[in-house]
Amino acid sequence: MRPIRKTTLALATLTLLLAGCGTEAGNGNGKGGGGDRVSPSSPTPASTPTPTPTATGCTTRAELGATDSGDTVCLAVGDTIRISLDGTKSRPWKPVAVDGSGLEATNSGIVLLPGDASSAYKAVSAGQVRLSSQRPLCATETGRVSCKGIQEWWVAVEVK
Repeated sequence: MRPIRKTTLALATLTLLLAGCGTEAGNGNGKGGGGDRVSPSSPTPASTPTPTPTATGCTTRAELGATDSGDTVCLAVGDTIRISLDGTKSRPWKPVAVDGSGLEATNSGIVLLPGDASSAYKAVSAGQVRLSSQRPLCATETGRVSCKGIQEWWVAVEVK
């Protein structure tokens, strides 16, 4: 190969790698995606009802995924909320962190694949909680181009 072709090929490859590393898959709603997988027992995205915001601006939803990042969810005492963040071995989600009071961890009841983060919480008292997790934006493999970007996920929960 001539030197000019090697340079052009290297620049094109680098451009594609950087462009792919800086994007997030999403569902078109402006929120970062997470490579959410739909399990056979889950409803298809088209059949999932869209939650309606309450007068206070929060939604009531029992199950959350990566596309729900930034939402505010309202729960009544006794309600349960489940979080399922589908990751990969090369881009794993960290365990869901809880900051605040009002929720108590409960059994999430599912088997995880490498890279997934799953948890469930029962609303036990009035309060405000922030649930959060993060994962690398780019796969981290030895000897490969990588980036230091982080995809953050968080949800505010109001227990009333």
